[in-house]
Amino acid sequence: MTALAQDRGTQRRDGVLGALAVITNDIIYGGSLVAVNADGYALPGGDTAGLIFQGVADARADNTGGDNGAIKCIVRRRGEFRFASASALTQANVGDAVFLSDDQTIALAGDVDNDIYCGVITEVVAAADCWVDITPALQQTDVATHIADVAGAHAASAISLADTGGYTAATEIEAALAEIYPHVPAVIADPGNAGAIPVTRSGNVALTTEAAETRTLADPAAAGLTLAVSLDVDGGDCVITAATAINQTGDNTITLGDAGDTVVLTSVQVGASPVWRVAVNDGAALTTVAG
Repeated sequence: MTALAQDRGTQRRDGVLGALAVITNDIIYGGSLVAVNADGYALPGGDTAGLIFQGVADARADNTGGDNGAIKCIVRRRGEFRFASASALTQANVGDAVFLSDDQTIALAGDVDNDIYCGVITEVVAAADCWVDITPALQQTDVATHIADVAGAHAASAISLADTGGYTAATEIEAALAEIYPHVPAVIADPGNAGAIPVTRSGNVALTTEAAETRTLADPAAAGLTLAVSLDVDGGDCVITAATAINQTGDNTITLGDAGDTVVLTSVQVGASPVWRVAVNDGAALTTVAG
């Protein structure tokens, strides 16, 4: 086909009512919840893997003895409908998503096996009686897959990223978050005597000593991190041994002797590798100790 060069009388439908080809040898009753199977044929809704909810039958469609598609079922694809609930409902369930239990019954997610999404509760009439807005379910593509999220359809790793500012080389949200999080300052737990101070993200680690203690500091995981190390509770000196030099002098050892002693390290790239460099030193003793 080629692009239009004049007006076109395009056929249109409101989308409130739809006609679905009915599965062989089955009956869809008027007012029932309707789904389609993997082959696209309509059948009574139920908690069956692979079904996708399609609406509420406007009238009976009896295809007893008929082949697939021999007749069609008219379904309503918008609006609120009153159905029984297989789950015990309370007022707190208003707004909750519901799923197919059978062709006249809905249920909450924990009470069905396959999570065939069919709408949202708008009113709880009684514990087993509610009004359901089916419109949200019909506005989704491949509803069952997205709600069950079996393939991670809603996961950050499945969402693409268009970075027009050139801030990242990541093409997915998950990868971009993995770049961002290490640079967001966090409270880093003291690993305790002889423990290794984490070096994968920016933050502050406040040390507590009960006697003369040690810590180790590996090279940073990436350039651009900022790590503040302070002596919070002074029960004795804390000697921190870095894997490589932390300044141009070649110092590789930090001694925090009094509460409040602090050293702030920033990670930079030297010789194609990330290393720590001292940005701030308030009270700490820096020395070179041979390995």
